[in-house]
Amino acid sequence: MQNQRPNLLYLHSDQHNPYVTGCYGDALVQTPNLDKLAAEGIVFENVYCPSPICVPSRMSMLSGRYPYENNVWTNSHILDSAIPTFAHAMGAAGYNPVLIGRMHAVGPDQLHGYTERLVGDHGPNHPGGRGVDHGELSGTAGPARVSLEKSGSGQSAYQVHDEDVTAATVDYLNRLGVRKRAGLLNAPFSISVGFMLPHQPFVARKEDYEIYEGRMSMPKNPEPYSDKLHPYFRWWREKCGIKEVTEDEILRARTAYWALVTRMDIMIGEILTALHQNGLDQNTVILYSSDHGEQLGEHGLWWKQTFYEHSVKVPAILSWRGNLPEDVKCDRIISALDLNATMLDALDAPRLPNSRGRSVLPLFRNEKIDWEDVAFSEYCTDDGCYHRMIRRDEWKLNYYHGQPSQLFNLKEDPNELNDRTNDPRCQDILMELTDSILDGWDPEAVKKQMAAKREDTKILGRWGRNTKPIDQYRWNLLPEMDYLD
Repeated sequence: MQNQRPNLLYLHSDQHNPYVTGCYGDALVQTPNLDKLAAEGIVFENVYCPSPICVPSRMSMLSGRYPYENNVWTNSHILDSAIPTFAHAMGAAGYNPVLIGRMHAVGPDQLHGYTERLVGDHGPNHPGGRGVDHGELSGTAGPARVSLEKSGSGQSAYQVHDEDVTAATVDYLNRLGVRKRAGLLNAPFSISVGFMLPHQPFVARKEDYEIYEGRMSMPKNPEPYSDKLHPYFRWWREKCGIKEVTEDEILRARTAYWALVTRMDIMIGEILTALHQNGLDQNTVILYSSDHGEQLGEHGLWWKQTFYEHSVKVPAILSWRGNLPEDVKCDRIISALDLNATMLDALDAPRLPNSRGRSVLPLFRNEKIDWEDVAFSEYCTDDGCYHRMIRRDEWKLNYYHGQPSQLFNLKEDPNELNDRTNDPRCQDILMELTDSILDGWDPEAVKKQMAAKREDTKILGRWGRNTKPIDQYRWNLLPEMDYLD
């Protein structure tokens, strides 16, 4: 008899600003497959990532714990393998969780609970391992002006990676379909698919780039560089060389980004088509989300690394036909950690004992639930940033240790243009939210822990450079894969 437990297809991208999606209101971008998925499920409009940078966000997504609880704050930190992840919980429930593509975990544990992994990450598995050569686009994958200078029509190796991920996923689903037709598929599947797109380089293939060339708009809320900027953003823009950015660079980078989102949507469509054609879409939980957003020139900023909505918010589309409502928009405040708990709840897998995640399923099952509209995010770096954000109801507070905070009322000011920290009428909410941010989170303790981890990482890096360990799970990025036309 066919097992009645649901399947899971978890699609996870990198650096997707939710506002560059049709179902989130963008009239220009072409995302028919995500829009169709949204019409068949729930679009969550206020989901916040646990950290606006890759590795901390992803490791928190896996564990259901905030970065300060994982001790993973930067892209060089290693998640402790003793911390159970949602993949471990699925395995404990009898699933064999499979990962295809990006996870961005650092260290010898490249599975973190997954039982099988196809198509790895492009970077080294270990600290100090062989670096990545982006060839002609060298430097464009990081937060640097060169990513805007070298933008436009061409090819990003990350798209080549995602094409391999898509092909491997379609093949996996086709093989499941063969087993299903032969009556040999007696257990539900769990597949997590990790995309690199639409992460910069801001370079897209000509056929996609030309869709938006000449049609792209400038940022809605640019912010000129000046002494009036918050000290963090003044420092960040100087550090990254984006005090001033030319209109040509802005339009090229944005055009390429919209094109990369469209290409990712096409690949997601190929996967969803394979799911349907193999008869595997019945009783399947499908979740699409991302690790963080992308500034795209709003507030004069690019990449992520901020608590502005374009950076800290992520798309989240959940479909489970026959079990959840369709064509619904949910405006509750949700943490991406709640998506972890939701998937486990849907699969009847054990809850991670130390997870902060809350399942959203009761919100749509007419169950009585006292849902608190709150989410936190954290951004701490080795060059002195110890930042934390809280979004509660219509208020958002961005706390910068040793610098002024920012307070926004997103109901009245959705574009975050009016900082209310000095408004006498807002002192009570400012104090209340500050207390919430500092409850259990000590920036001075974080500072000491990060200093200790820097010393540990020096040894690990020297070990990796000298011993040259084998990258068991690594996709071979070649420098010729990156180029401009």
